[in-house]
Amino acid sequence: MTSHPEFLEQTGNAVPTSGVPASAHQASANQGNYLIPSATPVQLITPDGTAGTGGKYKEGYALPTAETLLAGYGQLVLGRRINEQAGALVRQGRMAVYPSSYGQEACQVAAYMALRRSDWLFATYRDTVAVMGRGVTPMEAFESLRGDWHSGFDPHHYNTALPTTPLATQLLHAVGVAHAAKLRGEDTVVLALCGDGATSEGDFHEALNFAAVFHVPAVFLIQNNQYAISVPLIHQSVAPSLAHKGIGYGMPGERVDGNDLAALLAVLGSAVERARNGGGPALVEAHTYRMEAHTNADDSIRYRTAEEVARWVPRDPLLRLKKYLHDAGHLGSAEADGFAAAAETVARQLRDGLNAQTAPDPLDMFRFVYSEPTPQLREQSRMLAAELAAAAATGEGGTP
Repeated sequence: MTSHPEFLEQTGNAVPTSGVPASAHQASANQGNYLIPSATPVQLITPDGTAGTGGKYKEGYALPTAETLLAGYGQLVLGRRINEQAGALVRQGRMAVYPSSYGQEACQVAAYMALRRSDWLFATYRDTVAVMGRGVTPMEAFESLRGDWHSGFDPHHYNTALPTTPLATQLLHAVGVAHAAKLRGEDTVVLALCGDGATSEGDFHEALNFAAVFHVPAVFLIQNNQYAISVPLIHQSVAPSLAHKGIGYGMPGERVDGNDLAALLAVLGSAVERARNGGGPALVEAHTYRMEAHTNADDSIRYRTAEEVARWVPRDPLLRLKKYLHDAGHLGSAEADGFAAAAETVARQLRDGLNAQTAPDPLDMFRFVYSEPTPQLREQSRMLAAELAAAAATGEGGTP
């Protein structure tokens, strides 16, 4: 029987991994305090920008260094500017759709800051900021949102999966990569993002159950922004919290203030290192809020009030960390100006790239369906190529 040292400190008993007799699992079930998330979300910096103590400060999570928090603040500034610029480009007709993460940037930033370059990130459609944090260039990250290209970037180049729109499907893919890494003896950790709505999907159950049974190095981060499009959390689950769902799988859960970058870095960092050291998967629920509509196609005033949104404004992760760093003497005008300038450079790259007109090749629709085109695709490609050539010969041009 293999035991996990960090569990022994809490239970005084060995906790079995996958593959041990059922009787051993039953014995460990009686000592499962390590599975239970904190009673309130872990918080290290309060909404008013002061270092937190007391009920929401959970022992074992240390405040990250000033250097780490300052770097994180710069990434929050960048993430906020990306959201603002993307919203403007949607209104200008340069993108068909954009799922904003305005107000949720701390979750995005912490997700990629907690990982090594060799780790993998699996994102959702709302996680563009996290994807760019992995090194994906602005235009690569936004190509698919504009509809110009099939994916936008090579996942293997960045160890970052393509953002997915179907809920929870990426969780299964993440578990597969984590399982493969374990079989190969790699120290890779896989971090998979999802929203509260995804926890109502069957794929969520299958992914967490497989991850726990096979003890894979995966961390699941639920960005609980209170709504699955128009459905509030209270109509999705009556569990004490979404983090409590991990108990049913034998997986430790944790709750964290999703607007507190310091707490997120501490909690995710702990979960990632635990997974890297053989401790198995973990489920983290970040309590945050979707400040803007689900997408630009959504009318959020149909299902929530302006007063509700206003209550979350003072909890802004950017303003919270800014005040803490400023009051502690770590953030001056020079640093703030530098972060703003760097963010504006990225915004300009987005504007220039998305404002540029592209000339799509119609034959691309056949080239990238299969690595080896089927006879039907080859025939259809030849037919379209012939029609395009005929149109060009007659001077009509364009796509027939």
